[in-house]
Amino acid sequence: MAKTRNIKPEQKISFKERLSALSNLPEFFSLVWQSSPGKTTMSFLLRIIRSAMPVALLYVGKLIIDQVVLLNRHGGSQHELWKLVIIEFLLAILTDGLNRMISLIDSLLGDLFSNYTSMRIMRHAATLDLEQFEDSVFYDKLERARQQTVGRTVLLSQVMSQIQDFISIAFLLTSLLTLNPWLILLLLISIIPSFMGESYFNSQNYALTRSQTPERRELDYVRYLGASDETAKEVKIFGLADFIINRFKTL
Repeated sequence: MAKTRNIKPEQKISFKERLSALSNLPEFFSLVWQSSPGKTTMSFLLRIIRSAMPVALLYVGKLIIDQVVLLNRHGGSQHELWKLVIIEFLLAILTDGLNRMISLIDSLLGDLFSNYTSMRIMRHAATLDLEQFEDSVFYDKLERARQQTVGRTVLLSQVMSQIQDFISIAFLLTSLLTLNPWLILLLLISIIPSFMGESYFNSQNYALTRSQTPERRELDYVRYLGASDETAKEVKIFGLADFIINRFKTL
């Protein structure tokens, strides 16, 4: 059994390296499309519709306020007001329904993407020489690829949500241009802290996850040794249970 390795310091990722990572997005979306063209298309269409909902809700809300002010000043029938309230209520229900549909499609698409990329990795692994599997550096890369077939499901949802947010911002910017262009500056300033925070913590999370790949690989191996029918006989004969458990706990 190998000695316990200290977790490596977090690898700092420069801003330039973060920007260069965006060049991988076309290939990423190509893989997503290949895994399920139909669900990918449906996800984009639903998100475009969902992106317009905040502006629609705000606009109808503005009409409701205008109608209330008009009724207070001049009186009259409340029929138009109730019609606007019902429209606002229906838009709120539609927004919730779209959120649930998007969540379902993302979940299904994520599973299909995970299965598709897993099969591609297995096909590629079958073409490799045995000596490559003995190289720890190479095997760490293979392990990261294997683990990220699941991790990329989360990334897929996050990237699609970011695209949806950008479309929503575009709708909001267009609306603000018709009201007061100076409000655009306020919107941009309000976005900066969130962007910087997300960027920082995402890079920290990536660096930590990458640095722990060897330990996670060993952890999976120790877990397998301690709870497998293939190793149960040796564990019992040599009394290795406590050793394996302590090793797992240390890792």
